[in-house]
Amino acid sequence: MRKWLGRIGFALVVILIAGFIVLATWEPFWAERDDVRLSDRSYSAEIVRDDFGVPHIYGKTDADVAYGVAVAHAQDDFATLQDVVAMARGRYGAIAGQDGAAVDYVYHLLDARGTAERHYPKLPEDTRALFEAYATGLNDYAKDHPDEVALANLFPVDGTDIAAGFALRQPFFFGLNNVIEPLVTGTDLLPEFGPPTPKGKQARAYPLPWGEDGALSGSNAFAIAPQKSGDGATRLVSNSHQPWRGGVAWYELVVESGEGWHYAGANFPGSPYPFLGHNEDLGWTNTVNRPDMADVYQLVMDDSGTKYRMGDKWLALEENIVTLPVKLGPLVLPIPRKVYRSVHGPVIRNERGTFAIRYGGIDNIGQLDAYYRLNKAKSLDEWQAILARMDIPSTNFIYGDAKGNIAYVYNAAIPDRPKGYDWRGILPGDDAKAIWKGPVAYEALPRYINPASGWLYNSNNTPFTAAGPGSDLSPGSVPPEMGVELKQTNRSHRAWKLMSEAAVIDLPTLKRIKYDTGYAREGYVADLWAELETLQLDPKSELGKARQLLIDWDFDADSKGPGDALALLMIKDFMSAEYQNKPLPNVREKLAWAVDHLKAHFGRIDPPAGELLRLRLGQVDLPLDGGSDTLRASTTWDVADDGRLAVKHGDSFIQFIEWLPGKRVSSQSIQPFGAATTRPNSPHYTDQAALFVQHRLKPVHFWREDVLANAKSRTTVTHRPNR
Repeated sequence: MRKWLGRIGFALVVILIAGFIVLATWEPFWAERDDVRLSDRSYSAEIVRDDFGVPHIYGKTDADVAYGVAVAHAQDDFATLQDVVAMARGRYGAIAGQDGAAVDYVYHLLDARGTAERHYPKLPEDTRALFEAYATGLNDYAKDHPDEVALANLFPVDGTDIAAGFALRQPFFFGLNNVIEPLVTGTDLLPEFGPPTPKGKQARAYPLPWGEDGALSGSNAFAIAPQKSGDGATRLVSNSHQPWRGGVAWYELVVESGEGWHYAGANFPGSPYPFLGHNEDLGWTNTVNRPDMADVYQLVMDDSGTKYRMGDKWLALEENIVTLPVKLGPLVLPIPRKVYRSVHGPVIRNERGTFAIRYGGIDNIGQLDAYYRLNKAKSLDEWQAILARMDIPSTNFIYGDAKGNIAYVYNAAIPDRPKGYDWRGILPGDDAKAIWKGPVAYEALPRYINPASGWLYNSNNTPFTAAGPGSDLSPGSVPPEMGVELKQTNRSHRAWKLMSEAAVIDLPTLKRIKYDTGYAREGYVADLWAELETLQLDPKSELGKARQLLIDWDFDADSKGPGDALALLMIKDFMSAEYQNKPLPNVREKLAWAVDHLKAHFGRIDPPAGELLRLRLGQVDLPLDGGSDTLRASTTWDVADDGRLAVKHGDSFIQFIEWLPGKRVSSQSIQPFGAATTRPNSPHYTDQAALFVQHRLKPVHFWREDVLANAKSRTTVTHRPNR
């Protein structure tokens, strides 16, 4: 008997070991494929790095440059590029565990791979050449640095893979996560679930690791025409607020080819070209906008749950079983998940029913070509003609050029919805007439071209405040079914006031506005202070003293006033609730938390805010100013063990661009850390941090002779077929 028990025990141990080995090794074999279309072209690019390590990439052809973009970016941040590639292949869960699997689920739900495979071959040949060269650059870096590869069989990749990454990520810039997450969890979508408006839906972000909660995404942008600038210059300020690390952190670069591509700006990991910045003739920047881009339909299902009604017909619900790899310690678990589609788009089933989603830009990757053409545009008319294709699903565009033109386009592929439906509610899934076919015409979008005021701005606010008194558009100029947002941010209130009051907006004035740390006592800030004023507290208690500090506060987060630290801790969660249309926090409870936090970590309720708010990476630990929803943005942070607030999202890539009369374009820029934020041993890990906290900029070396005069390194990278 003991012998048999021993044998059974031994067999169980063998089975357990075998199971462990399988779970530790299956994923790379499962992911192996033989359909990668490798480029058969040769590439050669020169990478010149300046004293801050910013790469300037040169090549005979645009494709040569795209190859160099991939290599240069991999040299600085291959870890993040691998995350993005894993997302684009539905394998992020094998790296990031459960959070990564959430991304992989969305990848399958939105059919990102299918979208890329259907439409990538239809893109112009030169655009595909760009993406194939970029993929080749990533492959070569991975091959040359196998010790850095995080996941077996992640490489090689091809242009279709890079395109799938675009198809996956773009919808989340206009907040599609705020529709998907409640449907997945079965929580309330509505009563109104469109974009963030004063009475919009409760929006909770689906956990997507490449960025912050979508409702907190932000940016500022400013354009000043010659008649307002004081010296005849056209000026454009790009002031994006993105996470400081990760898949949508800006990477600065300058590109120039023998085919006329010459551009200075920044891109996201996974892109062969900059998304914002300037060429010789014109430039633009972007801010996130939130029109109502998504519609939800409740399907009428048959008793079997496999068919849905459309008019007088029953259609089969498309069903696929996908495998989500989920890393758990040394193991990767294969988790099966069903994904569904109807003629409307992706379908999610929960306890409340079966719901289909249709969103602006669905099944379209024309943006891959559009951004490339924008990089090489030479005039306002050409630039507008590219936007008019409606291939870029969302984001505001703010523009300036050498001829003195400024413009703001509330760009969005807003669905061209028929009248007669409540587009703010759940739509009937069996009504074919409720399924819109494409976007509204470009001419229907709110736009400003050379307003009389001579200036434009956007701070993630409604497009109906953008150019000042007498120049702002009327909300009545746009039909309500377009779902254009009406919300104001505190930054918007502040920017509109400062710019409207300025007789001249010269460069010093523009910098003061951009780095302004003040709050307007309006909106949720006014509501917070109104509650503080009515709060009944013992004036001798710590809470009473804290309340009085806030009542006496100067509404300026310049890190100088005694109430700045308290205000920082109070405002952030109120901003978050306002942006996400959630109930505002309890003021007394929030005040008690802020007091407890400051007393525990600083021994006082009035420490200098610069001791609380920090820029931290590696050995760098510097004080910051600004706050959540100020023009000098320190939007969100991690609370460190020592109680300090380590900012992770806010002012990121900043660029001041100007065209002075009779002079070539010039620009200055800055990043919070440096060009190599995942390379602690690089001299460019944090070398911009000191300038960043001091509101200083560094020169952008746009012109070749200037680049060479400031070059710190020059290398040539090449690829030969069958390498």
